[in-house]
Parts: sequence; C-alpha cells; structure tokens
Amino acid sequence: MKSKYSKQNSTFQIGLIFAISLVVFFPHHSVAQTYRDSTATIEYRVNDLLTRMTPEEKFWQLFMLAGEIDNDPARFNDGVFGLQINSDLDFTASVNRLNLVQHHFVENTRLGIPIIFFAEALHGLTQKNATIFPQAIGLAATFDTSLMHEISRSIAEQCRNQGIRQVLSPVINIATDVRWGRTEETYGEDPFLSSRMGVAFVSEFERNGIIATPKHFIANVGEGGRDSYPIDIGERSLRETHLPPFEACIHSGGARSIMTSYNSFDGSPCSASDRLNNRLLKREMGFRGFVISDAGAVGGANVLHFTASDYADASAKAINSGLDVIFQTSIDHSKLFIPPFLDGRIGKATIDSAVARVLRAKFQLSLFEQPYIDPLKGKNTDTSTHLQLSRRAASESIILLKNKNSTLPLPKSIRSIAVIGPDADTLRLGGYSAPCSRTSTIVDAIRSRAGKNIDVLYSKGCDRIASQYVAVPHSQLSWSMGDSTITGIKGEYFNNIDLTGRPVFTRTDSSIDFAWTLFSPDPQQLTYDFYSVRWTGTLRSPVTGKFKLGIEGNDGYRLYLNDSLLIDNWSKTSYRTTLSDVSFIANQPQKLRLEYFEPTGNARIKLIWNVGIPSDEEIQIQKAVDLANRCEASILAVGIEEGEFRDRASLSLPGRQEELIRRVAALGKPTIVILVGGSAITMSNWIDQVPSILTVWYPGEQGGMAIADALFGDINPAGRLPITYPLTEGQLPLVYNHKPTGRGDDYNDLSGQPLFPFGHGLSYTSFEYTNLRIEPSEMKAGQSAIARFTLKNTGSRAGDEVTQLYIRDELASVARPITELKEFQRVHLQPGESRELSFTITPDLLTMYDQNIQPTIEPGMSRIMIGASSKDIRLRAFLQVKSR
Repeated sequence: MKSKYSKQNSTFQIGLIFAISLVVFFPHHSVAQTYRDSTATIEYRVNDLLTRMTPEEKFWQLFMLAGEIDNDPARFNDGVFGLQINSDLDFTASVNRLNLVQHHFVENTRLGIPIIFFAEALHGLTQKNATIFPQAIGLAATFDTSLMHEISRSIAEQCRNQGIRQVLSPVINIATDVRWGRTEETYGEDPFLSSRMGVAFVSEFERNGIIATPKHFIANVGEGGRDSYPIDIGERSLRETHLPPFEACIHSGGARSIMTSYNSFDGSPCSASDRLNNRLLKREMGFRGFVISDAGAVGGANVLHFTASDYADASAKAINSGLDVIFQTSIDHSKLFIPPFLDGRIGKATIDSAVARVLRAKFQLSLFEQPYIDPLKGKNTDTSTHLQLSRRAASESIILLKNKNSTLPLPKSIRSIAVIGPDADTLRLGGYSAPCSRTSTIVDAIRSRAGKNIDVLYSKGCDRIASQYVAVPHSQLSWSMGDSTITGIKGEYFNNIDLTGRPVFTRTDSSIDFAWTLFSPDPQQLTYDFYSVRWTGTLRSPVTGKFKLGIEGNDGYRLYLNDSLLIDNWSKTSYRTTLSDVSFIANQPQKLRLEYFEPTGNARIKLIWNVGIPSDEEIQIQKAVDLANRCEASILAVGIEEGEFRDRASLSLPGRQEELIRRVAALGKPTIVILVGGSAITMSNWIDQVPSILTVWYPGEQGGMAIADALFGDINPAGRLPITYPLTEGQLPLVYNHKPTGRGDDYNDLSGQPLFPFGHGLSYTSFEYTNLRIEPSEMKAGQSAIARFTLKNTGSRAGDEVTQLYIRDELASVARPITELKEFQRVHLQPGESRELSFTITPDLLTMYDQNIQPTIEPGMSRIMIGASSKDIRLRAFLQVKSR
C-alpha cells in the first residue's frame, strides 16, 4: 500500500508549502519555552528541554531507525532520534516527502523536536541521482588528501541539498587482514594514511552542517580476516594501530558521532563496553558527541555474544556502558528496548546525559529554527562538476602494478583490441552504492576512446564465479498430504539429534537451502541448537540425463533416493560438498529422503544438483581465446567477490578467471589485466605470463572512462597501494609496519616478503630522488625538523609521483615497527622538471608509547627514509633527538 505521506500532486505540494510557511512565521509552540529561544545558549536550551521531557520521550530521542514513517504516524507521537533515508525518488519528490515527514514531528508531537534524516555516504550519497565516487579503498589509493577534501565537499553538498544531516561514514577501521570482506570500505592498513583520509572526509561534512559518523569503534576485523570476530588485543596495539584514526577524526576532523562495532572487545560487546565508550572515548578523549550502535548490534549482546538475558537487559547494559543511541531496523523493535528506560535499570542521570548529547547536536544543526529542506536550493545543481570530480578521482586511484617492456600505454599504431572478461561489460561500484544509470562499462569506454580506426571486440570468456551446482529449486520438489500434492518438501523437526519420538513440528519447506547460523530452525518451537530434521517428498528433473545430486553443508547427513542410501555422511566433523551420480528421466518422480542432525548450532545444509547448469563455459573461454588471437592486444577485466559479511578464505581470482588469463596470455601477444575489486589478489599462477597489470578498485560511475584514459595514455597512473598484496594466503596477516621478529620472517617453503608492498605503484615515466638534507640533523624533543630533497621527472611523459616519508627508531625502550609512514605528497611534474620538496618532521610524528603505554618522545636516533613505496626507499638520513 502506498503511504499517504508519499503522495505527489500539485495541490498536495502547495498545501505542504503553505503549512510549512505558517509554522515558520506563526509557530504554534509558546515562545515561553526557553528551548525554542535561538538567542539562548545551546546548553541552556538543552537543559530546559530535558526538564520538559517524559521518560518515553527521552527514550525515543535515543532510538534511530533504518526506515521511514509509515501509515500510522501516531506511533511516532513521542518523537524519534531520526530516520534513515534511501530514496529512489527524484529530487523534488524526495525533498517534499522528507519535509512532510519532518512536519509531523515538528507539529504533531508534544514538544516538536525535529528528527535527523541520516544516510550512508561512504563514497557518495546512497540516493537516486547522487554522484558515485570510487570506493573508499580507491580514494585511499590516490594518496591525495586535497582531492579527498573536494570529494567530501561534493558529497556533503548533495547530502545537505537532500536534507541529510548525518552520514554513517567513514569506515576508519584498519584493514589488518585483507581477507576481510569490508577491506574495500576502509582506507587500508596504515593508521597514518587512514587518519589523514578520515580527517579530510569528516571535516568537510562537519563544516557543512552534517554530522559525520566514523565507524566502527573499534577494530572490526578479527582473526582469519573474519568480519566482526572477537577482538582480544593488548592496550599497546589498541593505541598504536586502531585508535589513531578515531582520535584524529574527533580532534582534527570534528566528528560529532561515533558508531560502535558488532564484535566484542576484550570480552564485552563494543556497544556495551564501558571501557571503550565511557572511559576511553568520553572521558579520556573528551568526546562530546553521541555514540550510536551499528544496526541491530545492541540486541546482538544476547543473540550473538550471549552477554545479556534478553533485549531489555542488552539495552540497559549498552546505555549504562556509554552507548547513547540504539540503532534498529523497525519501530516494532522499540518495545523490546524501552523497559529499562522506564523501570529504573538505567539511571535518570545516565539517560539525561545521553539525551543531552543528542539534543545538543540537533540544536547545533539549527534544526529547531530550520527543520525543513529548501526544495529550490539543490534542484538546479550543476551535476557536471561532481561527475568531473568523480572521473578525476577514478583516474588518481588507478594503480599500475606491473608494466614490463612498457606494454602500456597502448601504442598509437594499434588497430585491433580484444576486450575480455566478466568485468569488461559491467561496471561494479562496490558496497554502499546508489543505483546509477550514468555508468559506462570498460568495453564501452574503450570503444569510445578508440574511435573508428581501432576495432574493439568483446567476449566475456567466463563468469566471476563458476556455478557448478545450484540448490534444487522449489518447483522440482513436492509431497503428498492426503489427496493433495504440495509444492516443496515435507520437513519434520525433532528436539533431539537421532530423529526419535514425535517431531516437535512439521512444515512445508520450499527447498532445502538453510543457514541456521544464529538460531535454531524455529526458535519458538526448538529452543536450543540441538535438533534433527527429516525431509521427505518427491524429486523431479525437468530434463533427461545423467547428473550430480548431493549435499553441501555441515555434516552429518544421509540422502536416500528411492529408499536407497545415496550419500552417508552421518558424523560431525566438517563442512563439505558430497555428490553422487544420478540418472534422471524428465518429469519422472523419484522418492527423496534427507536426514540431518545438528548438536552445536551454526548449521548449513543445501540440497544441490547440476541440472540446468550451462555446460558451455569451455566454449565461451575458447571463443575469447580465438578472439584474442585475431587481435593485436588483449585486455582482460577480471575481479573478485567480497563485501560486508563476505570475507574471503582464498585471495585468488574466483571461478575460471585465472585459466582465462593464462590461455589468452599463452598466445604471446601483449596482454593487460585489469583487476576489479576492493582488496588484495594473489597472482602467482599467472603473473609471470602477463606483462602489464592495473588495479582499478571499484572506480565509481566515471571509472570506465578513467580506465580507458589510462590504457591509451591520456592520463598517467599514479595510485599507490594502501594495503599489502601477499604472495599467498599463508602469509596473512601481512602488513608493512609490523614489528621486528625474534628471528627471521621467512617460511621454510616461501619468502615472508609480499607480492606488492604497501605504497607501491608504477608510472609511465620515471623519477629521480636526490639531495636529502635534514635541518637540523640534531634537535631537542618537542622541536621540529625539515627533510628537504629534490625530485625530478627523468622520463618523457608528465606524471604524478607520490613521495613517501617513513621513519624508524634505531633504538627504543620498546619494540617499534620496522618502518612507519609519517607523511606523503602527490606531486605533478612535467618531463625534465625538478622541484625541491620538503617534509616537516613534527613532534607528533616522533611520538611513541613507552613501556607504561604513555605518549612520549624518546631521545635517540631515528632513520628518515624517503621513497616511492615502503620497500622502494630512495633516500636515507638520520635525525638525532636529544633530551629536552
């Protein structure tokens, strides 16, 4: 049913504008309400409003929702913190809708407290027609903070025009393990780079009256590169690695909100950690903004971490431990979390402190004076400047990983190009992207740039993921109940693991494709994760032939076909795929029985077959190889699959993409591989066969054109890796700034060195570093020094060089990283041009944590290194720091 709050007609809009104008010029709220006096101090207004609020109204200011007002606005008559907006409407319709929603809160609630409209804006506002920039990891790869400021201003402008006053961005977690599926959302593995990029992003939003929300506090990637896994690290690691970006975004960026993470930290859920939220964030760091949970994380204390007896208990523990705002996905959840706000389990002072933080922010945003969005302000915004900026960002983010024999840029004489691969005819934008109709694919962009004199031929070759098996579909399963035939399969569920006694319940399951990872199959009827299931029914194949039928999932299971035991895996040891050959006659029924038991939870079970799976991928690969053989050069666009809660155990290209690369490269013609994705990719199986490799991340909506520009030499790639690329997964976790080992760091069968180091990136030109001077070379602690050097473009093309300053303690009271990035500059030079550059070595860059984990600058010698990556050091000198 369409909400009455989304009606769009001229009479409705005129009425809305008239109603809002009445509110602006003739407000119905009494001027005696001091909190409405814009001349009073914010603290006075906050305190006045607090004295007027009921416990219910206070709760609702601490409750934010990923959703919109529904057909019963009276449910919101006590107000709400804010609503998350992901609009698919055109600009005017979206603004009018938000204004009408805000009108309810300003005019129809007792105190008229306006709400905050919030949204995701990781690399662009997630609303229709907003500009999509390269994914965050790509923005980090630019090593260009001035560009980051411009991008953040652009996104902030679009947010403000749409009425968004808070963004749930940026992600400033440190990507300590590139298997993590959310690496793409971060600024990489280095605390300094992440801090600089985070401050550039946050500060522009805050300057434009939009609250930024750095997340996730704290350390959201655990062992094995797994999302939201428990974190048990020491105080030193916390402060040296994970805390700096948050400190920077708060103190230098001005962030007024922080989002906690899903995981536990040192035994406590981060949303209910007194150590993190009260003692560290609010008291030690002096954070005066408000702390919000990740969506659904507060309830996760009892269903994920098992540290709360129910949702009310989780609510009380979170707020008492320093959380201010509970983030949920439905208004119906409110009844689960409100009890402790009313029954005394959360003290009045604690509640008032949290509410004051929220109200303070709303007063700072001037929402009480200007609650509505001006529909004229952003209607005629010139989007061309945003799109140009997106293209520039994509250009700066592209990294030339390898370029043997100067394969790139493509020669002007070329007349035929084969463009191959699953990412060639699509442009993926990465996580937290809005739908976009303006994208140009890689192959289309190459065709556009190539013009009429170059033949550009395309073949997909293969998919990113090889679909060898699929779940047996709903339509091919049935069971009988009396005289009725029911589509699906009969499931009998037992409260024991040996299928004994009467089932607790029986139901029709549409298919057997379950992941009961957090709960039992039915928490209301099967309380514990100790159960067994028997599925029975009839299976039909739509075609005749010999196929594979089997099970993917946790053992143990038994599969019977026509009462014969087909697969026997009745033991609990692992997760596996077990298949058997089966001959089918089209539409002929076969009796099916699958038995499964689970004694410890975290269950996954799927009935699979290869019926209907296309068997022509080999034909498609050969077609691509034949196409490449007809052309002078081949460009392969390939990529990975990742994302939130999509961590990778393997870092190689999935499916048959590696095979596709090898077979095309074996032709002996120039072959360029374009890597699409947000994290590291292993390449040992094919890198030596390929002369040129570009990584383009998820390059944003203008990425296709930027990639074509790089291929033809219209731009000179100069991005740098914000993460380390390992040779193999066995080296992980692998970061450049680790501490010295007790012995060596190699393996018996492999080097400990990376495939590509942090900061790596090549160019179509060359650069020379000379004449390093440290002035002064000796100084007292607390003073600054300047490192001066000369950079020269010694090649024949103009280009950017990212000069990087690394520092290493020669001797310290505690083990220190073998090297640390401390500054960087992206510099553009014409062929033959020289420029003197400098880095200022401030006390902050020399500060470390001593044995008592107190910040200090120790006297001693520091190695000053300047180069083109963490491994490609071109200049070295020493700086002597003396006692004060």
